[in-house]
Amino acid sequence: MTDWVIIWEWVAFAIRWLHVITAMAWIGTSFYFIALDLGLRKSANLPAGAFGEEWQVHGGGFYHVQKYLVAPEQMPDHLIWFKWESYVTWLSGAALLMVLYWAGAELYLIDPSKADLGLWSAILISALSLSVGWIIYDTLCKSPLADYPTGLMVLLFGLLVLMAWGYDQVFTGRAALVHLGAFTATIMTANVFFIIMPNQRIVVADLRAGRSPDAKYGKIAKLRSTHNNYLTLPVIFLMLSNHYPLAFASTYNWLIAGLVFLMGVTIRHYFNTMHAGKGQANWTWLATALLFIAIMWLSSLGVNKPQAEAQNLTQKQIQFVEAETFEHVYDIVVSRCSMCHAREPVYDGVRSAPKHVFLETEQDVAAQSRAIYLHSALTHAMPPANLTWMEQKEREAIASWYRGVAHSPL
Repeated sequence: MTDWVIIWEWVAFAIRWLHVITAMAWIGTSFYFIALDLGLRKSANLPAGAFGEEWQVHGGGFYHVQKYLVAPEQMPDHLIWFKWESYVTWLSGAALLMVLYWAGAELYLIDPSKADLGLWSAILISALSLSVGWIIYDTLCKSPLADYPTGLMVLLFGLLVLMAWGYDQVFTGRAALVHLGAFTATIMTANVFFIIMPNQRIVVADLRAGRSPDAKYGKIAKLRSTHNNYLTLPVIFLMLSNHYPLAFASTYNWLIAGLVFLMGVTIRHYFNTMHAGKGQANWTWLATALLFIAIMWLSSLGVNKPQAEAQNLTQKQIQFVEAETFEHVYDIVVSRCSMCHAREPVYDGVRSAPKHVFLETEQDVAAQSRAIYLHSALTHAMPPANLTWMEQKEREAIASWYRGVAHSPL
């Protein structure tokens, strides 16, 4: 019989790989053009309508780049549009959210201690929240606040902190921060799809029709592009956060996320100022360090330590507990894994359970049955370096137990 766990894991890996690759391309392009834009220089021999130019060297050759605030008098036949990096990053991220958090909602998305959500209710909240964020943000950008970019950024920061708190009220800590990252990335990609690209198309169409383009379209696109520039680094942090319990499993994870957005501002301000030739804003290094120290302090104050109360298991998970071989498997898992995967870890140097996965009670083991099978039977990922000397026959027992139940009907 086909082992669908293997297929599913490789599909998830492939989507994650695509997501990382396209995100690198999008972020690299974004950072390049921001640096290029800020580094443009005036010169006496610029063509009519050109705002500035830049000479660059790379790969053994020289590049001469000129920027037009609106467009040149005559459009070139060949014009490169930078858009697919953004679109594919969002699409692959959305697919990854579905594969990991929607398909695995009972394990990774829903936290009954916060909100007693049904499977489809949780998925609906997850999906709709991403759209709501864009609508609110877009409305603010189209209001008179667009003429006050600093005030607009402050409101955007408030919206992000509010969403961080709201997500943490209904989802697991891991899902809360990942969703905040998806919420922010949705705003960024929607900026490209709904604002930046359409405005550029209007300008190009006007030029090809012999009309003089309105400079407002470039101004609007520049505002949205600037927002994307400052949001990029926090999004990367949030997407990596699911690997670090001190970030997602803290009582103050929503506040930590807010401070990370401020760090994104200080870091980008330093590089943007430097690329613009306005010196080096060295104060941002101290500000960033202080923010990071505050994050570490908050994480040490607010690490959740759930008690060992019984979990609400699905019918399939109950089957794992009732299986004839469960008692033997449970003994293996507790003896080989629970010194780290405990609410109060006893393994030296481990302060909190890796990835906030607990393997102490029967309910814990049943709820994590698929992960146990994947990491300790199908592969030898756990225990790490086999520090607790899990034997091959024990791995085979876990595999037999999981396959026996997973392939049986409900």
